[in-house]
Amino acid sequence: MELDVVELSRLQFAMTALYHFLFVPLTLGLSILVAIMETVYVMTGRPIWRQMTKFWGTLFGINFVLGVATGITMEFQFGMNWAYYSHYVGDVFGAPLAIEGLMAFFLEATFVGLFFFGWDKLSRVKHLMVAWLVAIGSNFSALWILIANGWMQNPVGAEFNPMTMRMEMTSFFDVVFNEVAQAKFVHTVSAGYVTAAMFVMGVSAWYLLKGRHIELARRSITVAASFGLASAISVVVLGDESGYDAGLNQKMKLAAIEGMWETEEAPAPFTLVGIPDQEDRETHYAIHVPYVMGLIGTRSLTEEIPGIAELVEEAEGQVRSGIIAYDALMTIQEQMQDTPADVMETFEQHSDDLGYAFLLLRYVDDPRNATEEQIVMAANDTVPHVWPMFWAFRIMVGIGMALILINGYFFVRSSFKGMDYPRWALRLSVAAIPLPWIAAEMGWIVAEYGRQPWTVDGILPTALSVSHLSVTQLLLTIAGFALFYTVLFVVEMGLMIKYIKKGPTQDVAVTEEWMAKHEHRLRTHDGNVPEFTPAE
Repeated sequence: MELDVVELSRLQFAMTALYHFLFVPLTLGLSILVAIMETVYVMTGRPIWRQMTKFWGTLFGINFVLGVATGITMEFQFGMNWAYYSHYVGDVFGAPLAIEGLMAFFLEATFVGLFFFGWDKLSRVKHLMVAWLVAIGSNFSALWILIANGWMQNPVGAEFNPMTMRMEMTSFFDVVFNEVAQAKFVHTVSAGYVTAAMFVMGVSAWYLLKGRHIELARRSITVAASFGLASAISVVVLGDESGYDAGLNQKMKLAAIEGMWETEEAPAPFTLVGIPDQEDRETHYAIHVPYVMGLIGTRSLTEEIPGIAELVEEAEGQVRSGIIAYDALMTIQEQMQDTPADVMETFEQHSDDLGYAFLLLRYVDDPRNATEEQIVMAANDTVPHVWPMFWAFRIMVGIGMALILINGYFFVRSSFKGMDYPRWALRLSVAAIPLPWIAAEMGWIVAEYGRQPWTVDGILPTALSVSHLSVTQLLLTIAGFALFYTVLFVVEMGLMIKYIKKGPTQDVAVTEEWMAKHEHRLRTHDGNVPEFTPAE
């Protein structure tokens, strides 16, 4: 990778996004799990569930605060590193982010304080409402951010204004209900739920292995396994919907994920494993599963999925069409309100391909002067690097299947085996804690790396989106962000480990008293309770 402004800007944003996404999934999932636990407490009145809510809520709070710190930094980068992107599409992209800040972030930030400090000041029902408002706010944040991101993947509800040289929103409804954004939202939050479930299950398994906090751990595993199994299955089902949307709106991404260099007869097979060779445009040692890719990409056995070679040919035609649009645009910029009607009509006919003409700016100052060779090169630029996409997708899917099995096993043991777990299974659960994070990071690589060379798919190339910065400035800020984020990560891990080792410290006496009385009732069935003396 050359150390130029574009690649360094991409590297910086990728680094901060991947760091930030270490915190996001756990926040999304833990907020729901904590609210579920408090719901059980309000319904049953059992102190053990209040203790569980407070303990897991403390870990949620640590993760929430550090996640906010990393998220704020990311949003500043749109103005710092991606100034032309912000200028070009800010009217569209900025709206969901503004709503996220005004509605969702303020909602969760307001009520998260009431959650931690309102236990003795609010009634049970009111505090439960606060817990669910925190959870709803966290998930609403993800919704609006993914609406913004989904628009970058499938830019609907907006059109280019040749007078202002900017994208302008034409339908807020279309932006919000963009099918790609909605599919990304449900898929991403489900992955967050799995992450939290595996975290709760793994920490609880560690407690059982150590013989500590047995009742809290057993109940936490029961909740986490049920929630995690449903969520893990949802991730697979909703991921299939994302694959179908890619087949409709991002055909090149789908072809790169599959390493499909040539169009194959329907129904296309799925390549289980292989070694993609981008130079020779071939996947070596490929093992295929018949029909599967056709079903994922088209939901049929008769429709073809175009291969990379065919899509490059199509892109070449779009580059040529974009040159016509660019020529008309230059005339419009020169004559503005006096532009002839036929020029405006020509622009409208070819405006959808204007972004493809911008790909030529990498090779020539004026796309109208591009050579045939440069047009072909621009068309080939629409192919992302295949091997990272190919393997990131397969790692993500493989981990997803493993998480279904793990959560399914613990669900069965929780529901039908009296919450009795073999030690090997508990060790496996502890070891599996990082897996959903790895899968989530792979998912973001597939989503964002697969969109290249576009910042906004088919509209604005990444190379055109950056700010006028120097390589030195970018290297310094990359080093600064890396140091800052590493410190935050160390702080996060240190606090999490500290409080996990410490275990639940709130409501200990009242919970132990209730458990002693409950065990006595189960043992004697006489309705009498012994005198309870808290342990020293």
